[in-house]
Parts: sequence; structure tokens; C-alpha cells
Amino acid sequence: MDQPSSDGAATASAELFDNPQCEPRLKKLAELRAKGLEPYPYSFAVDATAATLQERYRELADDTETADTVRLAGRIRAMRNNGMFIDLHDASGKIQIFSHKQTAPEETIELLKQLDIGDLIGVEGIVRRTKRGELTVNARTVTVLSKTLLPLPEKFHGLTDVEARYRQRYLDLIMNEDSRAVFRARAKALAAVRAFLTGRGFMEVETPTLQPVLGGASARPFITHHNALDIALFMRVAPELYLKRLIVGGLADRVFEMGRCYRNEGLSPRHNPEFTMVEGYQAFADFTDMMELVESLMSSTAEAVNGTTKAPYGDHEIDFAGPYPRKSMTGLVLEATGVDFLAIEDAPGAVAKARALGAEVESTALWGQAVEAAFEARVEADLVQPIHVCDMPRDISPLAKAHRSDPRLTERFETFVNGWELANAFSELSDPQDQLDRFAAQAAQREAGDDEAQMMDLDYVTALAHGLPPTGGFGLGIDRFVMLLTGAASIRDVILFPTLRPRG
Repeated sequence: MDQPSSDGAATASAELFDNPQCEPRLKKLAELRAKGLEPYPYSFAVDATAATLQERYRELADDTETADTVRLAGRIRAMRNNGMFIDLHDASGKIQIFSHKQTAPEETIELLKQLDIGDLIGVEGIVRRTKRGELTVNARTVTVLSKTLLPLPEKFHGLTDVEARYRQRYLDLIMNEDSRAVFRARAKALAAVRAFLTGRGFMEVETPTLQPVLGGASARPFITHHNALDIALFMRVAPELYLKRLIVGGLADRVFEMGRCYRNEGLSPRHNPEFTMVEGYQAFADFTDMMELVESLMSSTAEAVNGTTKAPYGDHEIDFAGPYPRKSMTGLVLEATGVDFLAIEDAPGAVAKARALGAEVESTALWGQAVEAAFEARVEADLVQPIHVCDMPRDISPLAKAHRSDPRLTERFETFVNGWELANAFSELSDPQDQLDRFAAQAAQREAGDDEAQMMDLDYVTALAHGLPPTGGFGLGIDRFVMLLTGAASIRDVILFPTLRPRG
């Protein structure tokens, strides 16, 4: 829900609770307090969940009552017979609560009159299974843990408005089991990525998200200001340059970071300005080592989340099991169009040919930028199953080593799945003089108006001058990966609180 302006804050505050939806609930709130009951207590001791009870008593016969007393808490999702039967949902699942004058004291029965669907309650009672086979807790005491003042969305249709689901994620999670499943799968994926990398000997580290020099990726940044130091700072577009400083310093031969990055770009089903990425760097390795690492990381994570390397997505079934095909960017363009950009030596010729293939490319573009534009226009969308697109042009790869067989190319690959770039990896550039020249070229592009070009980072070059060993590095976009693992149609479906346009 968007926040009101300061001028309208008082009015909005009054309107929030001064409406017909709240009126009966506010009355019940007052009745609870008149009885000396606090509707927002500080704590409630819990010793069971719906899921643990279902598991513990799965062999309990129908029409059987135990002598076991349990304490659990959750949200009321349904009430029948004036509260005699309550469907109580907690984070693990659902269980039935039974409150009757034959099994519960009078004060518990009276309390039911002040309850509404959506209220959070704590229950202490005896476990039994009904004649119909429903595991149930016979309530002895019921404690109000949070009296809700606004109703939940209608039960049978849930929260179906897509915008409302994103703006009020709390309601989406209450009402939609599918949404809860997606975010639990995301948590599994994050844990699996960490477990894989630490299992391979990588050390997890943290680097600045506020950086004085923009670097690590070609992207438009967010800019903020530090008042005490009176300096501009950039919200990081990637952690790359700091992670490689750690390899220079010898902290470990393998480091990684999982965290947020920020790119000041548009919104789309595959783009959110704030996103999660994992980047890792391994000393004494090159981009071929990173290919195997990315394949193993993605396949093991898919297994951890779904129990299989295969994931249905749209009309396709993606199989993350490696090894993946390895094809050059220029080779893929040649296969798709018959145009061999390696036979075109000058930038104007490459630009003309890319435009003839339907690519949008500036007349001042470099040779490598024209190749990339042709690839995006004619190849990218058709790369459904995982594939490593290798040997990226030097012009678009300022941090990667030159290719051993062609100086116009680099030892860099991007892993594409479902037509999307999912991972990016290099044989990392370690020659400080070459890196200085590359930064200078990027700075010139930036001065010419390319606000996604990288900046001159002299401290990073200084670090390289102290010796970066041969190093392979990779980055993997977590959000898109989770989309594929869960079948989510939009990146907003896998980010708990996505960036949204203000309401008009």
C-alpha cells in the first residue's frame, strides 16, 4: 500500500479504521479489553505446530482421544457453528480446533464470540482424531494473540489481483499457498547455492554495497550522497572488483558473495532494479573451469529445490543437468543468419551488417557491440535449453582476458536458458596495464554519453599491479534462476517486495 503524503497522513489515518469493515471488529476489541483481556499480548509459549502434530499422530485411529496436551498458535481461516470448529493455519499447515461446553470452560466458549476470521490465537488442548478422521485439538483455553481490524480477502477466490499481491505481499502469503511455496523454494535455492560453494572450498565474504567508483558491470547506477563525508556514492551494480581485491590479498583462493545489487533500469517481467546475485572467484582457474562450476551449481540447486534437474517452464521442460553445449557468439550468429562477423574487420561494416539483420545499433557502435546486437536480435530468444555462449567480443568485456586465439574476443561466456542470460563468467583480466587501457576506453565511452560504461578505478588497477593470480570468476542471477525452478511468469513473483510504479 502506497504511503500518503504528509498533508494527507492524518486523513488517511482516520479513514483506515473509520469504515464499516472495521466497526464490528473494533467493537469486539473493546469487549475483550472490557473483560480484562489484552488483545495484543507479548508472547505465547508454543510446543507444537500443525505439521508436527499431523506427523506425530498420523497413526492415530479415528474416533480416538489422547491424553496429550499441546500448545499451538496460528491464524483463524474458517469458523463453523459459532466457533465450535475452527480451521487454524500456522506456517506449517492446518489443523482443526474444537471448542465445546463439554470440553472447554465457560470463559473459552464466551471468548469465541469476540473472534473473527483472520484473528491470531493460541490454543491449549487435548489431541484427538474425530470419527471422520480429522486430527483435532479439543481446546481448553483460547488466547487472542492479535485481534485483526481488517478482514481477509474472500476465502474461495483469495487475493487474485496481481498488483495487490505485489503491493500487499502479506495478504498474498496468507491467502495463496502457491506464493508461499515459491518463496520457500527460493529459500531452498539460496541455501543450496551456499552449501555447494562452501562445499567446494569457497569462503563467503561481504563487500560494500555503497561504492565510490562504479564498476564490475556495464549498467546505469543509482547514486546517493553521504552527508558526513559530502561525497557521492554509487549503489553497487556488482561486487566483482572488491571480490578480486580479496584474491589479490590472499584472503582465500576461493571467495563468493551472495547479495543485493542495484541497476537503475526499467521494469519488466525479467528486470527489477534491486536483485540478488551470487558471484564467485577461484584462483588458478580459467573460464573453462567456471563452465563446469556453473553447470554443477545449477544442476545441484535444481535437485535440492525440485528433487530433479528438470523444471517445466511454459511450453518447455528445462534440464539443468550438465554438460551444456559450448558455442561462440559469432558462431551462433553465423548458424542463424549466415553472416560471419569474424570476416568483418571494421566497426562500420559490422554495424551495417547488424542493422541488415534487424538489430538496433548506434552508428558509432564498436565492432563487438554490433556483434552483440546481432546476437540479441537473431539468436538469443531461441536458446531454450542451457548453453554457454562463449568467446564474447573484447569491446563488451572490459574485465575479461583476451582470447588466446583471437585478440578481438575474450575468454568469457554467458549461460543462457529460456532465452535469458542467467550466468556470466570470465578468465579474469590480470594484466594491470591492459586493465588500465580497458578502463580508459570505458571512460571515453562514458564521456561520449554511454552512462552504462564503467569508470576508471585506479585503486583496482593498483591492486592488480600487486599481482592477481590466474583467476576464473562467475556471476549467477538468483531471481531469474528461481523463476525457472518454480515456473514463475514474472520476476515480481519471486521477489517478496518488488519495486512498483506509484499508484496514479
